[in-house]
Amino acid sequence: MYAIIRTGGKQAKVREGDLLDVERLRTEDDEVTFTPLLVVDDDGNVMSGRDELSGVKVVAEIVGASTGPKVDIFKYKAKTGYRRRQGHRQKYTQIRVTSIQLPGAAGKAAKEPGEAEPAGEAGDVKTAAPEQAEKKPAAEKKPAAEKKPAAEKKPAAEKKPAAEKKPAAEDSTEEA
Repeated sequence: MYAIIRTGGKQAKVREGDLLDVERLRTEDDEVTFTPLLVVDDDGNVMSGRDELSGVKVVAEIVGASTGPKVDIFKYKAKTGYRRRQGHRQKYTQIRVTSIQLPGAAGKAAKEPGEAEPAGEAGDVKTAAPEQAEKKPAAEKKPAAEKKPAAEKKPAAEKKPAAEKKPAAEDSTEEA
């Protein structure tokens, strides 16, 4: 069984017992709980909906802290004397995944190993698909709004005849 969890803006695939470096977690507790984005159980069944994952938890214990490699930042612009030097070192928290808790896991663990599972339950893929495909009834549609008649068109304005052109005025500078 494995799960996909999100922490520090990144996603990670985890199994029980995995040791993982995640971005720094600021907590006083020795145990951290994550809500997974996706879970695949031992039978290969995938759980990814919010409803299915609401009761699922990934529990991890904090093992220690560490720092990543030093990153050197150097900015330079030619012929201007512009030089900026900066460094960064990311801090990490090391965690160990202790368990992936499914909501019905307590009931399954209580069954004795000799007990057989009835046919047609979670392991049967053909019967599980129609249950997932079951749709909710569609909400009643509102009646369409009544359409208003188009506004009456105004008659086009009558065209005026073009104004007559006057002959060009003679230069007044030639007479004087």
